[in-house]
Amino acid sequence: MSSTASDMVSDVLSDSDAPRDRGASRDSGAARGGGALDGGDASGDRDQGAGKQALSLDELTQRLARFAAARRWQPFHTPKNLAAALTVEAGELLEIFQWLTPDQAAAVMADPEQAHRVRDEVADVLAYLLQFCAVVQVDPLVALADKIDRNELRFPPAPQE
Repeated sequence: MSSTASDMVSDVLSDSDAPRDRGASRDSGAARGGGALDGGDASGDRDQGAGKQALSLDELTQRLARFAAARRWQPFHTPKNLAAALTVEAGELLEIFQWLTPDQAAAVMADPEQAHRVRDEVADVLAYLLQFCAVVQVDPLVALADKIDRNELRFPPAPQE
């Protein structure tokens, strides 16, 4: 049995730092410092955090840093490696929708198995983005607000009809 992204992201984001028994781990994940967020499966659907209080971006970033530090993955968390991992995870999100019609794509979240996959890939993309931002010292909320400001100037509203 291999570790899944769902299991590992759950470890990172759970209320307990106690390890869970998942059988044999993916053989190359720890060696390259990225095993916590790759792979994944669509087994079972979990409630979207019902009863859990949402953490702030800073709290999530700190949890991810502690998770990586406990596994001594910091040497692998370079800007290049994290940007590559982010791209891979975004590709895995795209793969879910790749050959669907617009109507099929709009209905993906109605299927519990597919919805679980989407949530896992969104979590992976966000986790790598937060780790990347921490390494390059970019506040993602400030960067986004600044980008929206520039886009509002660059792309004026459509004229009223």
